[in-house]
Amino acid sequence: MTKPLGLGVIGLGRAFTLMLPTLTGHPDVRLVAASDPRADARARFAEEFSARAYESADEVCADPAVEAVYVASPHQFHVAHVERAARHGKHVLVEKPMALTIADCAAMNAAARAAGIHLLVGHSHSFDLPYLRTRALIEEGCFGPVRMVQATNFTDFLYRPRRPEELDTRAGGGVVFSQGAHQVDVVRLIAGRRAVSVRALTGQWDPARPTEGAFSALIDFEDGVFASLTYSGYGHFDTDEFNGWIGELGQTRDPERYGTARAALKAAVTAEEEAALKNRRAYGPAGVDAFRGETAPAHNHFGLVLACCERADLRPTPEGVLIYADAERRFDPLPRPAVPRAEVVGELFAAVRQNRPPLHSGAWGLATLEICLAILASARERREIRLAHQT
Repeated sequence: MTKPLGLGVIGLGRAFTLMLPTLTGHPDVRLVAASDPRADARARFAEEFSARAYESADEVCADPAVEAVYVASPHQFHVAHVERAARHGKHVLVEKPMALTIADCAAMNAAARAAGIHLLVGHSHSFDLPYLRTRALIEEGCFGPVRMVQATNFTDFLYRPRRPEELDTRAGGGVVFSQGAHQVDVVRLIAGRRAVSVRALTGQWDPARPTEGAFSALIDFEDGVFASLTYSGYGHFDTDEFNGWIGELGQTRDPERYGTARAALKAAVTAEEEAALKNRRAYGPAGVDAFRGETAPAHNHFGLVLACCERADLRPTPEGVLIYADAERRFDPLPRPAVPRAEVVGELFAAVRQNRPPLHSGAWGLATLEICLAILASARERREIRLAHQT
């Protein structure tokens, strides 16, 4: 049996909490160390995993038991934390978005190359098995080449508790950086072509949440392929309705619990109170464990997605892929996930143990960030933005 990866974590916040079922359930990874500025989170981690807990990211990267580092810190710290891990020769899985500027992404990739380590960017929803299966069906060639991709997602993202910087676009806040990265990754995976240009508009409709809460974008790919992306985080319509009320993390949702995010946010009058609400959703004695200890009944997903090929439309769902072909409509089912987001650990493990080049590499992450930045620039400048860093 192959030895599991010794994983260190930088940041025990919300991203880590959401990844906990994966990191604790997958046999190919073992949590051995973590860092976080919160003493209560460090104490809980050390006790729960019989692992070392540090205050600084440097200490995690220097730990000899750590083979790979999961960088789950806030967006603005990604470049520094990846560079530290690389200096210590540790492979890296960095949360999306990879960084906030092209220059930072380039610096991270340069650090990884210089250190001879693998750099992966995720978790994004392009790791999800329904989208990977859709791409595989396209590559089989039975339905002809993909010609158009449609991706639509409506959520309550903007009304979940946020720290002040998460409502400041300049600091990486808003839906384009945090949610657009998922959607862009999914359509890039399915389109299977190099993106050429972007035309987009964004919406900021709530003065109390002064950042982008919605966007629509048209991405032009090579060979005449194009994708249309729409996202809204304003908490009204919910595209989980199109997926049988299965949530983004594969969990069963109750449609009668309408408006819960907005209602809960009313308890926070000040920015400090809202940040405290955010902390209660993170790892630590005061926090909650999202879906901990239970297996979600379905796969992760990111709204309604359609891949339009010459001879069929393919619709990935949390339970499989619906195929609308010329002469038939059928369902290609997927097995229930034993470990949620197992594909993330699988790709990291294959890179580190087998030296297999990852799909979600640093070059992939840079290309996705360029499109997110192009969405913001196109909306601001009211013009098409040409792309220069695609892969």
